Amino acid sequence: MKLSTYNFLTSMAIKGVKVGFPLKLTISKKELVETEFNPTFVERLLPKLDWSAVYGAAQVAELAEDIPAVQPESIADNEELLQKLHHLLFEIDVLEGQLECPETGRIFPITDGIPNMLLNEDEV
Repeated sequence: MKLSTYNFLTSMAIKGVKVGFPLKLTISKKELVETEFNPTFVERLLPKLDWSAVYGAAQVAELAEDIPAVQPESIADNEELLQKLHHLLFEIDVLEGQLECPETGRIFPITDGIPNMLLNEDEV
């Protein structure tokens, strides 16, 4: 699972959950998969991302020193930061780990890079 995907996942479908975001991420096994840097793509994705979740993912991936805790106003002009965001969001592949609902504590396992977000019948 790419960390760009993580930023869009929520457990809001669970009965009684109001927000379900951001999920608490735990990484047991990750892999670095180099991809071509496209600054325009990263820049266009930024308005769709929740910065606190991006920073939280950076902390879990042990890259917090590369990503500022507060989103800078002019990221488009900072190619170094765009490259670091690209690395975090598109080159870190979470192979094993888990996602935890912040409201219920429900655990969603990540196995072979795939988060299992299927709910039990009594959870919907």
